[in-house]
Amino acid sequence: MKIMIVDDALFMREKIKTYLHKYCFETCEAQDGEEAIQKYKTEMPDIITMDITMPKMDGIEAVKRILEIDKGARIIMVTALGQEPFVIEAMKLGAKDFLVKPINEERLKASIDRLISSCLLR
Repeated sequence: MKIMIVDDALFMREKIKTYLHKYCFETCEAQDGEEAIQKYKTEMPDIITMDITMPKMDGIEAVKRILEIDKGARIIMVTALGQEPFVIEAMKLGAKDFLVKPINEERLKASIDRLISSCLLR
């Protein structure tokens, strides 16, 4: 199971990666929406954690473009407090869940487990 971590903050990517490696998930990373789209095409991750606010291309636009490539992409939005309108927009576009920063390890794992379970039930 490969998870792509998309965030412009290196410390946030490292924190999420540390959590995911504890559960033996393979990871890849992108630092903005443009890089996420390119890496999605080559890495084909099973799940994406996507920050909303990033340079070059924000998470909302990246979600739109990734879902144009793969309607079945499973994306978890990662947001700071106060960005509820963006989270709602991302969920309407097709994101499957959201997490609020600072990331809680148990909440991250539960969200991923739900996405894995929903995939297995198809």
